[in-house]
Amino acid sequence: MDKDFLSTTEVAKLLGISRIAVFKKIKSGEIKAQKVGRNFVISRNDLPFLLGESLGKVQKEKIDKAVAKTVSEYGETLKLLGKE
Repeated sequence: MDKDFLSTTEVAKLLGISRIAVFKKIKSGEIKAQKVGRNFVISRNDLPFLLGESLGKVQKEKIDKAVAKTVSEYGETLKLLGKE
């Protein structure tokens, strides 16, 4: 049975960073964590976001804005390239 929560050590290994870096990311709010006793745990549900496998709202908005700008500036060129 898979665990619902991961330790900071497990998350550090998954992300390829140190435990200290994980603690810094928790403190800055980059990683959502819950305090259990003296330790922090990270929900397995947050893994896709942490591993870059899903987009957050801000990231999606940036991508949508960039696509809209590209289409408005290069729309005709893109249409011509699509016909090739």
